[in-house]
Amino acid sequence: MKVCIYGAGAIGGWIGAKLAQAGCEIDVVARGATLEALERDGLTLVSGESRVSVPVNASSDPKTLGVQQLVIVAVKAPALPAVAQQIAPLLGPETIVLTAMNGVPWWFLQGGFGGALAGAQLEAIDPGGKIDAAIPARHVVGCVVHASCSLDAPGVVRHHFGNGLIIGEPSGEATPRAEALRDLLARAGIDTKLSPQIQKDVWYKLWGNMTVNPISALTGATTDLILNDDLVRGFISTIMLEAKEIGARIGVPIAESPEDRHAVTRKLGAFKTSMLQDVEAGRAVELDALVSAVRELGQRAGVPTPFTDALLGLARLRARQSGLY
Repeated sequence: MKVCIYGAGAIGGWIGAKLAQAGCEIDVVARGATLEALERDGLTLVSGESRVSVPVNASSDPKTLGVQQLVIVAVKAPALPAVAQQIAPLLGPETIVLTAMNGVPWWFLQGGFGGALAGAQLEAIDPGGKIDAAIPARHVVGCVVHASCSLDAPGVVRHHFGNGLIIGEPSGEATPRAEALRDLLARAGIDTKLSPQIQKDVWYKLWGNMTVNPISALTGATTDLILNDDLVRGFISTIMLEAKEIGARIGVPIAESPEDRHAVTRKLGAFKTSMLQDVEAGRAVELDALVSAVRELGQRAGVPTPFTDALLGLARLRARQSGLY
């Protein structure tokens, strides 16, 4: 299969390296130091004592790479509008676009999902519908990542823990293309499940990280310290109850309590969230995909979100002061 990785950071690089080892032809859209490293050394994956480098065809211009069978979009949400502007040369009529990203995606309310909100466009994620116009939902297979990776250097990915992907059509159908993609990823050594409702999996992961991520960016604290503070944990739980009510109204009910979800997070130990890592590195933060979208969904579904609003306001102000939003 001819596969293009758009966003050769930690997660995109991990998936790309695994697919390359499974025999796929890997193209990468990259620039700057990452492009130089990929052209010089290929894509390197470090996992435990293993270190494997695979050749890739890297370019800063998608036009030189041509139409792909699979495009894996693995950028942070703030970079997505720029990707949408340049992705057209990679897309043919049958191209699959797998979105390996955090937060609420632009296609979330597509495929008949969302109850009364089905088909609505989320302005917090896709103002004016420009992303949807550039990457129509018919190309999309959604993806939720359950793996921790980081970059040792440009083009050098370190895999820490977790080896899971959940994929699914926005419509919930078990289509032949989704089943084939699941099988391909499994052959590449990634534990891949096909979801009957990928929006539910997106929402459940979001339910855990829409709070801890921005609070870590505000405080600089690791997850264990955040959850060990009774007042902060209580604030988080209240926000989660707001999101739980939104989910119930749009078709993604959650049976667990916030404390149940906290227990899951605690098992991961003390770690820096992706948003805290972005703040420390001076990168734009994913507030809109993680928090603004939840607030907008609450407004549209008629659910008051005063605690979500407070978190968004504080985190947004902190990010703006640092030039990261």
